[in-house]
Amino acid sequence: MYYLTQAGLSGRDIIWDQNYKHNLKIRKALEQIYTSYNGDKTSVNWKAFEVYLKRVWFSNGIHHHYSNDKLKPDFTSDYLKMLLDATGTKLDGDAFNVIFNNDDTKKVNLAKGIDNVAESATNFYGEGVTNDDVEEFYKTKSSPDPTKPLSFGLNSQLIKDDGVLKERVYKSGGLYGQAIDEIIKWIELAKGEAENEAQGEALGLLIDYYKSGDLQTWDDYNVAWTAATEGNIDYINSFIEVYNDPLGYRGSYESIVQIKDFDMSKKMAVLSDNAQWFEDNSPLMEEHKKKNVVGVTYKVVNVAGESGDASPSTPIGVNLPNANWIRTAVGSKSVSLGNIVAAYNNSGGSERLKEFVHDEEELKLEETYGQLADKLHTALHEVVGHASGRLNPGVGETKETLKNYASTLEEGRADLVALYYLYDPKLQELGLVEDWEKVGKAAYDGYIRNGLMTQLIRLKLGDDVEEAHMRNRQWVSAWVFDKGQADNVIEKVTRDGKTFYNITDYAKLHKLFGDLLRETQRIKSEGDFYAVEALVEGYGVKVDQDLHAEVLNRNEQFKSAPYSGFVNPVLVSVTNENGEITAIEITQPDSFAEQMLDYSRRYNFLPTEN
Repeated sequence: MYYLTQAGLSGRDIIWDQNYKHNLKIRKALEQIYTSYNGDKTSVNWKAFEVYLKRVWFSNGIHHHYSNDKLKPDFTSDYLKMLLDATGTKLDGDAFNVIFNNDDTKKVNLAKGIDNVAESATNFYGEGVTNDDVEEFYKTKSSPDPTKPLSFGLNSQLIKDDGVLKERVYKSGGLYGQAIDEIIKWIELAKGEAENEAQGEALGLLIDYYKSGDLQTWDDYNVAWTAATEGNIDYINSFIEVYNDPLGYRGSYESIVQIKDFDMSKKMAVLSDNAQWFEDNSPLMEEHKKKNVVGVTYKVVNVAGESGDASPSTPIGVNLPNANWIRTAVGSKSVSLGNIVAAYNNSGGSERLKEFVHDEEELKLEETYGQLADKLHTALHEVVGHASGRLNPGVGETKETLKNYASTLEEGRADLVALYYLYDPKLQELGLVEDWEKVGKAAYDGYIRNGLMTQLIRLKLGDDVEEAHMRNRQWVSAWVFDKGQADNVIEKVTRDGKTFYNITDYAKLHKLFGDLLRETQRIKSEGDFYAVEALVEGYGVKVDQDLHAEVLNRNEQFKSAPYSGFVNPVLVSVTNENGEITAIEITQPDSFAEQMLDYSRRYNFLPTEN
């Protein structure tokens, strides 16, 4: 576990560079100022500087981790120049100017009708590369076995060199090689301490992949990793999720190291044990159902360390691998991050909830059953949702067919699987709940309330919805609201100048979720780009500005931030006279700033220009 955590942290600078080309240079300059400045630290400007640096740390760069907007400092360029001069720190040219100007305003721009690659600030593509370039480049790529398509583009940067498109592969000796060599060093040590042969084999293949950058080795590793289900410790480490690429090709670096929660895993294993029942009884078209769901495993885990795209803002559940053919032929691993979920659920108060619930009944349902409903939603989303359904023969991967809508369609589809089964007596039959109807009602209330209203507190007034998960929650909620209007399934209530949404018929809403699930699976299975474009653009992007202004106004009374992040435990090795690790001591940083500065000192393996 210690070695795996060190491996994850060794690659943390990669995500900074992937997120934006100037991030490393900016971060290092800001950190030098923070630790070296001896002037007035009580001024409004200095306080604004501290806030900006912490926001940059939190977002792994100068763009907001969720909205994708560039962070705006509340200090002037002249003040930053003064700090640079006072501390002997160098930051000039584009890296300085971009903090204050209107360039590179969106990390990921998914808007319709634009060149998404050219208008996104991520460092996955070089100067002059366009949407058409990316699509044409990968049309020429073919997999040795067409039934097992390789994840082309996952671990590379695509650039133009004298007008010729070329990939710079992330590997030892390649792009990010300095950090990757450190990752390899620690994974080799972890392999020597593997709990079993299968775990050791998977770690060995991951090492081979990092050394070669070969995508066939990546698939071989994922097959081995998926099959390695024994042991108390597991991990995620590499270039995995593609949300930060507007076209969904390139994976962002992330690492999670986790320890199995034995009691909760045993209780919740019933979901993976019944994966075939969920598939057989779903509202999908028969031709889109898997006839033989294989290899689905589910565990509740406690996180020991996170880095890269998984930190400081962390997922609450994960289902991997992402390759559709591996999910179908081999299976997948799903985990719920138990200690993360518990921390989220038990932080803050209930005052914001009371502001936005329709009535006392809704409040009581949420307070009594909300946490259980959230846990089951995450489990069903990861275990059953992402593992369900199949592509039609001959249909390409969703990044090719659904393009910039692929990520939000997949997340919405998995949400819909969870929503469909959250209001089903099967959960009570399986012993997961004592009252399936009340848990289901709490789940539906919470989803609609968030999808149509409360998630808007995360946006600035006037903004469209950009982030894939926020989009999916809105298009799911807005679609069922629209389609249920004839029967008043969800009523929009105005009371004392405030808006509320009240579900009047949970059974009909359950059916609507099923109808939308069937359609989203059809879109994915058939690769229907025009249908997903109409769905997402019609329901998931635009915001009712009057409602948004109202929500922001009602939320002003609450001082807690709309986002939460985590400070990792520090694992310190204790060694004997022979240098052998005999124990691990767990400590906690005194502050978020202390953690981030320590990371910069100890895991600073990349130059500011790659």
